[in-house]
Amino acid sequence: MVHHFTIDVEEHFQVSAMEPHLPRAEWDAFPSRVEASTLRIVELLEEHGMHGTFFVLGWVARRRPELVRRIAEGGHEVASHGWDHRRVTALDPTQFRRQVRESRDLLESLSGAPVLGYRAPSFSIVPGLEWALEILAEEGYRYDSSLYPVRRRGYGYPGGKRRPHTLDLGEHTLFEFPPLTLRLLRANLPAGGGGTFRQFPLGYTAQALRRSEAAAIPGTFYIHPWEVDPEQPRVPGLPFLTRVRHYRGIGQTMARLRRLLSTFRFRPIRDTLAELEPVEVGP
Repeated sequence: MVHHFTIDVEEHFQVSAMEPHLPRAEWDAFPSRVEASTLRIVELLEEHGMHGTFFVLGWVARRRPELVRRIAEGGHEVASHGWDHRRVTALDPTQFRRQVRESRDLLESLSGAPVLGYRAPSFSIVPGLEWALEILAEEGYRYDSSLYPVRRRGYGYPGGKRRPHTLDLGEHTLFEFPPLTLRLLRANLPAGGGGTFRQFPLGYTAQALRRSEAAAIPGTFYIHPWEVDPEQPRVPGLPFLTRVRHYRGIGQTMARLRRLLSTFRFRPIRDTLAELEPVEVGP
């Protein structure tokens, strides 16, 4: 069984929990660290002979076009993370359509390949926002990876399927690749990566991946570039829980990723998609 390794490419100051403390109007004044930290992950994947799916913000792609080209030239998949990390809950349908269209067009021009997939910032396609999935399909996206089937404050799609599946959207269909979860006591626990990967024992993620393998289901793992950057500037005045969730375990992330990549096999989502349907992925 080969799983999916995915990266949400965003700056350390663009995390949703930072919004009250780091105004969007000041983003260009903050030190950019996304390129170096993303390349650490690119190089780590290449050391292990694997490729991943990089969900890139349009905001980052416009300011770091060479980073997008380097990702694509390395044989990795470039997909969309929206434009400026606004959660879908903060957008109306017109704004959402514009963001997914403009980010896709920019990423395709830089990577030289079709952009097939999308992941919402903070997994923010929640119940009641299914119109976003319809727009994705109308705009030509072939898959989504936003419906996290967990019940958690701020995000989650409770009742969603845990395995890759097809969404019937009337005139269109869209494949869904939900992030990895761990089933325990009739509840789905988040196990896809990010904070759980940094702060829980490595065996927690490994157990979730092994259970997926036993069920012949590819698990979808995710990480952010800022999670492999222990030298990133600390934001003063953060609430205790925000500080812990963002910074705890960052110094161990690279070592844990090496162990993960030495134990399991990963590939981009597009490779699994290509087995599910004929998809043109290049000239």
